[in-house]
Amino acid sequence: MRRSTWVPAAAVVVAIGTTAACGSGGGDAAGTGGPRTGGTLTFAVGSDAGCVDPQQVGSNDTIYSVRQLVDSLTDQDPSSGRIVPWLARSWQVGPDARTFTFHLRPGVTFSDGTPLTAAVVKANFDAVPKLGALGLLAEGYLSGYTGTTVVDDLTAKVTFKQPNAQFLQATATHSLGIVAEATTRKTPQQRCAEGVVGSGPFVLSKYVPNQEIALAKRRGYAWGSSLWRRPGEAYLDRLVFRILPESGVRTGALQSGQVDAIGSVGRADEAALKASGVHLQARANPGIVFGLSPNNARSPLNDEKVRQAISLAIDRRQIADTVFPAGTRPATSVLAHTTPGYTDLSAILAHDQAKAAALLDQDGWAPGSDGVRQKNGAKLRLTATWFANAGTNQPTLELIQQQLKAVGVQLDLRELPITQLVQVQQSGGFDLLWGNITRADPDILRSTFSTHLANTYHLPKTGLDAVLDGQAAAADPAKRLPVVAQAQQEIARHAYTIPVVELQTELGVARKVHDLRFDASSRIQLHDTWIG
Repeated sequence: MRRSTWVPAAAVVVAIGTTAACGSGGGDAAGTGGPRTGGTLTFAVGSDAGCVDPQQVGSNDTIYSVRQLVDSLTDQDPSSGRIVPWLARSWQVGPDARTFTFHLRPGVTFSDGTPLTAAVVKANFDAVPKLGALGLLAEGYLSGYTGTTVVDDLTAKVTFKQPNAQFLQATATHSLGIVAEATTRKTPQQRCAEGVVGSGPFVLSKYVPNQEIALAKRRGYAWGSSLWRRPGEAYLDRLVFRILPESGVRTGALQSGQVDAIGSVGRADEAALKASGVHLQARANPGIVFGLSPNNARSPLNDEKVRQAISLAIDRRQIADTVFPAGTRPATSVLAHTTPGYTDLSAILAHDQAKAAALLDQDGWAPGSDGVRQKNGAKLRLTATWFANAGTNQPTLELIQQQLKAVGVQLDLRELPITQLVQVQQSGGFDLLWGNITRADPDILRSTFSTHLANTYHLPKTGLDAVLDGQAAAADPAKRLPVVAQAQQEIARHAYTIPVVELQTELGVARKVHDLRFDASSRIQLHDTWIG
């Protein structure tokens, strides 16, 4: 995410640690005569989440477009992790991190002409719990929310029933991007299908599911993040996001000039793209890494030794080096290294096939005549469900399938469209889900693994809940760090999830495209982008 000037340190909870950028720049203006206004950027992505409401979308391919529709109260510097002003000029955080008072910029309007006020902020936060299944990220960020007080027209005081240190960073995310009050009155389904009225630098002009999302420049826009080149209108007139599921088709479209940028660059396409003059941009996504998340209440994955054996049997380095773009890191924690508060847990996540086999032996899983282990007449056969939103998903799981076979675990693969993700999660009808969750704050651990929240992966109630709640209550970063580290250790040690590889977002960008840059969540903000 992006930011502006820093507000007084005493008034703000600073993000833990530093978020390192890896190749975060696009092109620049050197030798081109400076930024130019006008033109259309055509961007090819691999999937469509079936929803164009930023507060309900969790898939990167769709976030790229809908992020441009909304502004946020704050922004986050991708280099330092600092939270800086955007729609809020300044803010104060209560000493117990239960209250957050935001002072809004005057003169901001939504694309329907209505002004940004404290009452609109209140309407946004009050509406989040009503979003339902697709709004789980936003709802998690507002966990414990008791209400927003309209102090005056441009001052909103947000209150929680317990300390909530993560909330300031949450206000920098697309999930809490601010929409017009008229949008908050719509049903979640209407918002998904019709889009939202935002105050962002672009407005939605066309949405054809699984084909195209088109945006047009917002005329008169003048309140961007101070991290941007200028506060005024965007340079580009139009943005067109084309849905092209096949990696090779996206690559060919970029090479032929049919599109100007592509997402999810495949390792096999890197050399050809570089040879044709395409600029490759890459940055590891902060948050929970790509991995297999077990249904911890479903046999045999309710057996900790089975989960631990699966983790030990996976050769993360081989996967990173074989399937993913150059520079991709194998997982060394539940969190990616670009996440504030990341802790290196390489020792717990080391590949040890012999130890995996021994653990299954001790647990009573004996090798069968067909090579698949058995116990009490049942085979050690699992299904990994994955979604068609990244070209690396299938080859990664096929490689994991081979690695697990070597220790007597049969892994079947089930592919579903990304639009069914939430349905599958809520149903609990899965063994293992493949995926990741991006967020530049370690509280993503609580949102994902706390049994007090959605508990998608059906963890048992343990002392982990107190640890996760404890880091959210620690307003002082120095006190929060060790608690975040403890949470990562607990999750990895008990294999509540099985981390595999860090998602490295890699984009292919034509040479004529300049200043297409990553934000703190390794997504993109296109206000400053131009063609020339």
